[in-house]
Amino acid sequence: MREILGRRRRLRFRRKERTARLDAAVTFAVEWNWPVLPGAGLRATTRTATGAACSCPDPDCVVPGAHPYDPGLLAATTDERMVRWWWTRRPDAPVVLATGGAAPCAVSLPAVAGARALAALDATGMRLGPVVATPTRWSILVAPYGLERLGELLYAKDSVPSSLRFHGEGGYLLLPPSVAGTGQVRWERAPLAGSARPWLPDVEAVVDALVEASTSTPGGGSRLAY
Repeated sequence: MREILGRRRRLRFRRKERTARLDAAVTFAVEWNWPVLPGAGLRATTRTATGAACSCPDPDCVVPGAHPYDPGLLAATTDERMVRWWWTRRPDAPVVLATGGAAPCAVSLPAVAGARALAALDATGMRLGPVVATPTRWSILVAPYGLERLGELLYAKDSVPSSLRFHGEGGYLLLPPSVAGTGQVRWERAPLAGSARPWLPDVEAVVDALVEASTSTPGGGSRLAY
C-alpha cells in the first residue's frame, strides 16, 4: 500500500511540474512577449559519467538538456498556440528564452561569483530585475543590447574573465522551472508577482560588479557547465 501511495504522489508531483512548465512558457511568451521554445531536455533512462545525458544526438554534449534542439533557436515564438502545442507534445521540455532583439539579454557567471556580485550590487542600492540560478551558474537579466554596444563596453575593461558569458542577439538562456544536466533552474530573484513585463537594468549598470566578482573568485568557474 505504501508503495502504491508513493507512486501516486510521484505521479501527481510530475503532473504538477509539467503544468508549471507549460504555464511558465505561456506567461513568458504571451504576457511578457519573450520568445521561447522547448529545449533539448534530458534522457530519462540514460546517464553518463558526469550526470544526466542530453536527448540530443551528441553523446558528449557539454550542456545536457540546456540548449535548443529540434526545433532550432530561430523557431522561438510568442505565439500562444505554438507554445501550447510544443509543451503539450513535450511536457518535460525545458523552457528556452531566445535572447536579444526586443527580448531580454543576460550576463551569466559561476554561482559563487554570482552571489558575490549580487551582494555588491545590493550594497550600492542598485535596482535589479530577475536573476536566474542553477547549481553552477547565475544569470542576471538585463535590457536588450547589441553586439556593438557590448563590444565597446568590454573594450574599456582591462580584462574580462573567461567565465563570464553574454547572452545577447542569437543567444539563449534556460528559464525556470526547467531542469538541466546540472539540476533545477530557479529564480534567485523572481519577477514581481503580477508584473505586466519585468523591469530590466541596462547591461552597463551591472557589468563592473560581475567582472570584479568573477576576477576575485578562486578558480573563476567553468566556461561550459550550466
